[in-house]
Amino acid sequence: MKGTVIIGAGPAGLTAAYELSKLGFESTVLEADEQVGGLSRTVSYQGYRFDIGGHRFFSKVPLINELWQEILGEEFLLRPRLSRILYRKHFFDYPLRPMNALLGLGPLEAALCVLSYAKARLRPAKDERSFEDWVSNRFGRRLFNIFFKTYTEKVWGMPCAELSADWAAQRIKNLSLLSALKNAFFGARGKEGEVITTLIEQFHYPRFGPGMMWDRCAELVGRGSGRVVRGVEVEKIRHRGGRVTSVVGRTAAGERTEFAAESFISTMPIRELLKAFDPAPPAEVLRAANALRYRDYLTVVLIVKRESVFADNWIYIHSPEAKMGRVQNYKNWSPYMVPDPSKSSLGLEYFLWERDEEWSWPDERLIELGKADCTRIGLVEPREVEDGTVVRMRKAYPVYDQGYQERLALIRRWLEGLPNLQLVGRNGQHRYNNQDHSMLTGVYAARNLAGASYDVWSVNVEAEYHEEGTASGDRLVPTRLEVKPKDRGEAA
Repeated sequence: MKGTVIIGAGPAGLTAAYELSKLGFESTVLEADEQVGGLSRTVSYQGYRFDIGGHRFFSKVPLINELWQEILGEEFLLRPRLSRILYRKHFFDYPLRPMNALLGLGPLEAALCVLSYAKARLRPAKDERSFEDWVSNRFGRRLFNIFFKTYTEKVWGMPCAELSADWAAQRIKNLSLLSALKNAFFGARGKEGEVITTLIEQFHYPRFGPGMMWDRCAELVGRGSGRVVRGVEVEKIRHRGGRVTSVVGRTAAGERTEFAAESFISTMPIRELLKAFDPAPPAEVLRAANALRYRDYLTVVLIVKRESVFADNWIYIHSPEAKMGRVQNYKNWSPYMVPDPSKSSLGLEYFLWERDEEWSWPDERLIELGKADCTRIGLVEPREVEDGTVVRMRKAYPVYDQGYQERLALIRRWLEGLPNLQLVGRNGQHRYNNQDHSMLTGVYAARNLAGASYDVWSVNVEAEYHEEGTASGDRLVPTRLEVKPKDRGEAA
């Protein structure tokens, strides 16, 4: 028995397998779907390709940028970024620019927003437990209500006061009204020239969408010492004596196969992971896992008979009269996503719970909803839409509600008793990782099996990523790890 079983062929799982292959270790990646890439896949319909959520390829970690280039090379395009906020039929630049906001809100509203910001600076909320507190402290209550509240509550399906401040700290860290104003005049730089991720003006993107990256990565894994097994859903994770021993998977045809290994890496949602353990974890650990929540997501894709609909890559829909949260313009991500240059394809993003009635609506009804939303906010007319389709993604986003940290801490303490299992990726760690952060956790996990001591849970805690256990406490940016043949052995 040797090698590593990796659960999930998304960015984190495939990166771990790719890194293990380069280090000379065997791995088996189990993917429940027939398509790899997870949320970062590309779906094709009638020759039109579309991204599930919009995936920019931008990272402050040199190693991740190197990996992207290594995998795709010339198929990796450099694209301009343009995104705006649509609020009550008026477009606002994002990031906010003073003159644009002034003209859009009007002098009176703009003055009230500045006064609200001044009040927040003088009397901030002392205990930043919620998203509402975190944003209001940095932008003022009035701007929070205009530019954050409606959209965020669409995404998460709960009041902002119930959403943990952690999500804001991870998603819009380093950004405040003051930094947005500075960016408008001096460019998007943080401390010591650090690029503020939210404000970047260009990014890389695969020619035919992000799925191209992960299809190629899976191919490279298969050429090396790994394999990717598709269509296998994990049912049981067997363990004894403080170690995971095997994973039992079931195919769509109902056939069960057991995969034994020395080491294991999981990207599956923590809630489902804990339910799969055999024997089961203690009752309090299962209760904590069952209390973790995930936001589901669907995209309504519209094929529009218009060469250019709008110039943005995506638009945030803050207008409360439309149910959609965001609209993607795939042609502006890459012109190769659209087969007919005289037409455009739009992705209307709806954030739901699987229990919501809209989740089970037939595709035709959802397409009509999308057309009505677009008409309501003035993007396209129904007569311009010639076709459409729908893609649903369950458990797309781990939810950062109040109390999730305590539940996660309890689960992690129990999992520490299984040292040959590492958790990586967004759902694997129940953290709102970006794609590059998920990849870095996969690199860390793979290198740990080659003898390193990286802390996979340190990724995305701060702007820099550090290695655990360094004597000086210096933060280290990961570089390439070379393992000489004589040092290679079974994954520990």
